[in-house]
Amino acid sequence: MSAFDTNPFADPVDVNPFQDPSVTQLAHANQGGLDEFNPFSESSRLTNVAQTVPAAQPTGPSQPAVLQPSVEPSPQAVASAAQAGLLQQQEELERKAAELDRKERELQNSAAGFNPKQNNWPPLPKSCPVKPCFYQDFSADIPADYQRTCKMLYYLWMFHSVTLLLNLLACLAWFTDRSERGVDFGLSILWFVIFTPCAFLCWYRPAYKAFRSDSSFSFFVFFFVFFCQIAIYIIQTVGIPNWGVSGWIAALSETGHNLAVAIIMLVVAVFFTVCSVLSLFLLKQVHSQYRRTGASFQRAQEEFSQGILTNRTVQNAAAGAASTAAQSAFRGN
Repeated sequence: MSAFDTNPFADPVDVNPFQDPSVTQLAHANQGGLDEFNPFSESSRLTNVAQTVPAAQPTGPSQPAVLQPSVEPSPQAVASAAQAGLLQQQEELERKAAELDRKERELQNSAAGFNPKQNNWPPLPKSCPVKPCFYQDFSADIPADYQRTCKMLYYLWMFHSVTLLLNLLACLAWFTDRSERGVDFGLSILWFVIFTPCAFLCWYRPAYKAFRSDSSFSFFVFFFVFFCQIAIYIIQTVGIPNWGVSGWIAALSETGHNLAVAIIMLVVAVFFTVCSVLSLFLLKQVHSQYRRTGASFQRAQEEFSQGILTNRTVQNAAAGAASTAAQSAFRGN
């Protein structure tokens, strides 16, 4: 009941922890030993060594000590890693370069064996041993504004070829009726053999190239050659005897001998007349379009000079001439 009699609101009793009997007893027991202890005496050192308690041995199985690696690598390791990375990148670049070279060689080989614009004129069968010599595609090469004129020039060349063939047949009929007209028949064969390919190469192809690449030089070549062609058409239309053409004069002179042969020759004379009229009309058409392209004689001269300078044959000839002249001058000295 004493616990209930105490006043909870009274001041607590001061408790000195150092007044505990166990503490005080231990302190008085060790006091004498501390006073007599001299750490620098010989007996104290021997006593301390004898009283040294060995370290406790681990009871479990022994474990090897594990050293933790250093977090920061050494400069040598960094340099070795950088060198290895550079060598790997160099090997990768060399491999890619070799791959690119291989692909480039494959493309070159394929380009050498494949021509995207293969020659398609004249249109010959695949079984024919003679292959096409030219490439011609109006929709791909010629601008839309010039396609009509260029096609009309092509049709004029075809009409010209048909006319020369009919002239050959008319001269053959004339020679059959009158044996003294063998010269006309022989010349008609020559005109057909020469003028048919020459007209294609000398005035039609220059016009095609002029419209395709807007070349002033090709335009001037066309004008010069086509003007000469018009003069030849006029001569053929006139039909001078012994010239190998069955024009108006030759056809009218045959009306008194054989009417059927004369009619054939008159038809050919009409064809020559149509060629002359169409050629004059197309010359005017090409000239009007030439003026709209901005071509000029100065540009034609520049294109001609560049073509001469870049021509491999001309370069080789010039180099050979210069070498010969230098050797002659050296020998003369």
